[in-house]
Amino acid sequence: MAKKILAVDDEKAIVRLVQVNLEREGYEVVTAYDGREALEKVASERPDLVVLDVMMPYMDGFEVLQQLKKDPNTRDIPVIMLTAKAQDADVFRGWQSGVDCYLTKPFNPMELKAFVKRVFKSLDDEQEGDRRIQL
Repeated sequence: MAKKILAVDDEKAIVRLVQVNLEREGYEVVTAYDGREALEKVASERPDLVVLDVMMPYMDGFEVLQQLKKDPNTRDIPVIMLTAKAQDADVFRGWQSGVDCYLTKPFNPMELKAFVKRVFKSLDDEQEGDRRIQL
């Protein structure tokens, strides 16, 4: 079964670029266009990973990330920030908030695909380690 990724950005062209590139890699991609919709989609779709913009209406990406990380049901979902917010303070805030990767716009779709693969490989390695420990 394909891993499910939620792509969240208020720019429809960015969402489409992320969606097309990740679907070509075999992932199932669902979309949202603002922070509130992102949280609704996380609850209804249960994605394996979230690609999240920062600057969005209603609720910014940092607020979404904070909500995800404080909820026991969603805190383990990996998040890749994909944003134009490239100042050191923004990147630091992302890392402090629990983001798994921080990618700035404009971005190379190949780099995004590499980050997604790296996050999923890391999760698989952790689960494999858990299985070995439980034996």
